[in-house]
Amino acid sequence: MSGYLNRVQLIGNLGRDPEARSTRDGKRIVSLAVATGESWKDERGNRVERTEWHRVVIFSEGLAQVAEQYLQKGAKVFLEGKLTTRKWTDNSGQERYTTEIHLTPFNGTLVFLDAKRAAERAAETGAIDGAGDAVSEDIPF
Repeated sequence: MSGYLNRVQLIGNLGRDPEARSTRDGKRIVSLAVATGESWKDERGNRVERTEWHRVVIFSEGLAQVAEQYLQKGAKVFLEGKLTTRKWTDNSGQERYTTEIHLTPFNGTLVFLDAKRAAERAAETGAIDGAGDAVSEDIPF
């Protein structure tokens, strides 16, 4: 063990539908915008709320396919991955930095926390068995 840990865990809601794209070699990548929030009372007793937005990129093809198929704006999720900052150059030639949470094939976790919404989505796609339970056999892991 190296003595270092780069691990992020979030519970939040999707701010928009997942955005899917493919790499040049055909691998599927899905991006999510996840909102987390906190609230507290200030010194005057007024309620203060703050929302933090997180960019999440799923590189695991199985998780990407499931996220693209079943998640939608407003869904509550638990995710676990690693924090990554990447440097890129914008159209005007200026260097920019973006911090993201990466869910990679062996280190990413994605759990749907909205059981009702997941069941409704599965019903829309026909992934319900005779007992009314969501069938998970078609989920590629």
